Amino acid sequence: MTKKQRAKIVQEELDKIYPQVPIPLDHTDPYTLMVAVALSAQTTDKKVNQVTPELFRIAGTPQRMARLEVDQIRELIKEIGLSNTKAKNLKRMAELLLERHNGAVPQTYEELEALPGVGHKTASVVMSQGFGFPAFPVDTHIHRLMTQWKLTSGKNVIETEKDAKALWPEESWNKLHLQIIYYGREYSPARGKGNDFITPMLFEK
Repeated sequence: MTKKQRAKIVQEELDKIYPQVPIPLDHTDPYTLMVAVALSAQTTDKKVNQVTPELFRIAGTPQRMARLEVDQIRELIKEIGLSNTKAKNLKRMAELLLERHNGAVPQTYEELEALPGVGHKTASVVMSQGFGFPAFPVDTHIHRLMTQWKLTSGKNVIETEKDAKALWPEESWNKLHLQIIYYGREYSPARGKGNDFITPMLFEK
């Protein structure tokens, strides 16, 4: 069985399990999405969604975030890991959005990745979920599952992203990366025994 055939099976099965996939991080616009994704590093989406309502009530725009002191931001996100660094990043991110982009979230990878706390994965999520551009953000779930499904031999998320984009049509990327994330969380968690049924039931060994 070729990688393309395996990829086709994965997509067909995920479409059955997750015909609709909501965006897991609560947000109201590209800016609040970018903030939520930046906060999600090394923590859970559930924890981020618990913290962001109050954060966005007080500082839901770059203008309002930039007016806060770092200590005030830290207090609002203190339940999230790396809150010190993330608070500094959020303040400087807001300042740079105002200085460079008139308070709007830019729509290029280069400009997004130039912002504090915004790496390639965060930029890809914003481009995909915030603006609807085809993107395939790769997190640890996707990297691990694509390796298990023998769809990549990538030693890092950059190589895995390249393989994913080669295996699946561009119009499926935005939905499919979310489907794999949901599948990984529900059926094949990184810790514990898991219950990854796609591989044993559908793939030849």
